[in-house]
Parts: sequence; C-alpha cells; structure tokens
Amino acid sequence: MSDLTRFLKKNKQERKNTTYAPTKSLTDEKGKPLQWTIRPVTTTENDALRDESTIEVQVTGKPGLYRPKLQTSKYIAKLLAASVVEPNLNDKELQDSYGAMTPEELIKEMVDDPGEYADFSAFVQKYNGFTSMDDKVEDAKN
Repeated sequence: MSDLTRFLKKNKQERKNTTYAPTKSLTDEKGKPLQWTIRPVTTTENDALRDESTIEVQVTGKPGLYRPKLQTSKYIAKLLAASVVEPNLNDKELQDSYGAMTPEELIKEMVDDPGEYADFSAFVQKYNGFTSMDDKVEDAKN
C-alpha cells in the first residue's frame, strides 16, 4: 500500500522565480542587460490564457459548425505578460513611456527585436514546463 501523505500539498516542491535578460537594448549603467524577474504560471492560469486566446472558426463547407482555433501569437504574448514580475508591466508610467496600452503590447515594445522576442518566449515556455517536439526527439535518441 502506498503512503498518501507524500501527495499532500505541504510536501509539494515550490516552483521559484528566476531571472532573464530578454533584450540587450535595456542596460544598467555598466552596459549589462537588465534582468527581468520571471515567475512560473499555474495550470489554472495557463488554461485561462489559452481560453482568452482561442476563437471559434467556421468549418469550411459545414454551415453552423465551428471549431476552436488557438491564436498562438496572442497566447504567447499573454503567457509572457503573466510570467513577468519585474518590471511591472501594469505600471502606467512605463506603459506611457512606450505608448503601450496593455502588458502584452508593452513587452513587444520593450523587446522589439524579433529574435530576442522569440528567444524570450522560448525561455518562458521552457521555464513553464513546455517542451518542443525536438526536445522529445533528442530525449528519445539518448
């Protein structure tokens, strides 16, 4: 018989925040890229982000039949915004300085290099436990 006490919440390891410098264009006084604080999102939060990023599209040739479609770019932007703790993406002064109205817009303005944005989104996804099919193929090979 197994010991169910091992499954109690008090025994669950807490996921910690981490830091990441998503862009080289924001630096400290020594020219070192600024580190942002990143937190892990929960499964419940992730489900809400996915729901907010999903639309219903009509199935071609099937009137009245719709299927869900995830708007991937929108979902990634929401995941990034939900993961960033520092800087505070909801700060009005910070948003105003970039002319952004939402945290998602602000990230795209702050990390305006497409390559850096892609690297940042890959980091946040991996940090939150998402792995690509390439990672799984590599694991299977080893």
